[in-house]
Amino acid sequence: VQLQASGGGLVLAGGSLRLSCAVSGRTISQYIMGWFRQALGEEHEFVAGISAGGGSTAYSDSVKGRFTISKDNVKNTVYLEMNSLKPEDTAVYYCTTGPRGRIRVEWDDYVYWGRGTQVTVSS
Repeated sequence: VQLQASGGGLVLAGGSLRLSCAVSGRTISQYIMGWFRQALGEEHEFVAGISAGGGSTAYSDSVKGRFTISKDNVKNTVYLEMNSLKPEDTAVYYCTTGPRGRIRVEWDDYVYWGRGTQVTVSS
């Protein structure tokens, strides 16, 4: 299973970015998908998750109302639309795929992770 995240970059505070994660070797319509982030010197932090069918989503309080997770099961790709970005959103963002069932918020509950894409928000 491979997950290739892309779309990161440098953006001014208040700006937007859209992350994409192309998945191969696993049909994402059967599994939960998630985005985590890790700031320098910090632990992995849950950002957003989406159910297998796409009907349920979950967000951390720090991004709720600003970020939107979505998926395209035909393209086997998951997205993270990030708006109103803040300097504290600066981190490496990881795409993950987990088991079936309910959305998980713990890093260790997921079974495959991509290499991550850097997001830097300047003030």
